[in-house]
Amino acid sequence: MVRFQVSQRRRRAHFSRSAGSWAPAVSLVKDERGSALLEFAITLPLLVVFVVGIYDFSGAFNQKQKIEQAAQEGAIIAGAQPMSDIATTTADPDSLHPVVTAVFNSLVGSGVLPSGTCNPPGAASGPTGLAWKYTISGCPDYLVITVNRGKGITSVSPAVVGTVVTVEYPYHWRFNSVIQLLIPGATYAATTQITESATVHNQM
Repeated sequence: MVRFQVSQRRRRAHFSRSAGSWAPAVSLVKDERGSALLEFAITLPLLVVFVVGIYDFSGAFNQKQKIEQAAQEGAIIAGAQPMSDIATTTADPDSLHPVVTAVFNSLVGSGVLPSGTCNPPGAASGPTGLAWKYTISGCPDYLVITVNRGKGITSVSPAVVGTVVTVEYPYHWRFNSVIQLLIPGATYAATTQITESATVHNQM
């Protein structure tokens, strides 16, 4: 009988000590879970901004490369066009239409411009000297193509007259909406005008 009572007391003491040791452990687990949720809530906006920033800047660089390629293709076409209709009194020379069309088709083919929303050559303005500017609207933004057929190229000897084709088209940043996760109400210029030029010497 005495041994049975002693064993019961030992079991009660064991359970009481165990219960006392479990309580801080459960509290510690809850604290760890709470801190993990807090850390996740802090790092998630930073992670989203970082990922979107990489995607956005790579998209801008990719569009810049495509616009540069379109300007080069237009310059190659322009250099081979005749100069017979180029005069300071001609508002819209026919020889420049293939140049504008080549730039336009290059941008459509590379995915910078959606197909079926606008058509070349657009509205012509100028000339300024021997430079004409073509503005194509509804692409959905404005595509501006400037063709200067009277560019002097002095880097070669003897100096020659060349053509410069300049292409302008905006890039819309997606980063502007994401940055507000970190700084509510923050804003910046969400559109950047990308401008690229290419130069060739006139062959005709």
